[in-house]
Amino acid sequence: MATYPKPLPKLNGDSSSFWEGCRQHELRFQQCAACGHVRWPPGFLCPRCHATEVQWVISRGAGQVYTFAVYHTAFHPAFTPDLPYVVAVVAIDEGPHLLTNVVGCPPDAVYCEMPVEVVWEEATETITLPRFRPLSTSSRSSGS
Repeated sequence: MATYPKPLPKLNGDSSSFWEGCRQHELRFQQCAACGHVRWPPGFLCPRCHATEVQWVISRGAGQVYTFAVYHTAFHPAFTPDLPYVVAVVAIDEGPHLLTNVVGCPPDAVYCEMPVEVVWEEATETITLPRFRPLSTSSRSSGS
C-alpha cells in the first residue's frame, strides 16, 4: 500500500475500538450501559448520566447530512487534487454526529438532510476511514 499523504487520526485508548471497527468495515460507537445513550466521540464518561460502563454497538452506517461545507481551497497540500470536496457532519441514525466527507457525488449535489451511507477508504494497513455517499436507490428500497 502506498504512503497515505493526508493527515491521519491519532488512536488512543478511548478511540481504538472505533478505529478497529473501521478497519473491519464496522462503524462502532460507545453506548452507555446505564442510560443507553449512543455517543461520539468515545470517552470514559457518559455525557448524559456520567456513568462509566459502556458497550460498543455496531451502526447500520446510515444517516443524513446534518450540515456541510464545500472546500475550494486546500488547507493541506495533500487535499489539492480533491478540490472541491465536501466536509460534512453526518447525523448517524443511531444518534451520534460524525465529521466526515461526502463522496460519490458532485459537491453541488449535497444538501442538508440528504440520506447517506458509509463507504470505506483504506488509508493504510491499520487505518480505514469512514466516508459517506448518497444512499443508493437499491439500499433505500430494500430497507438496509
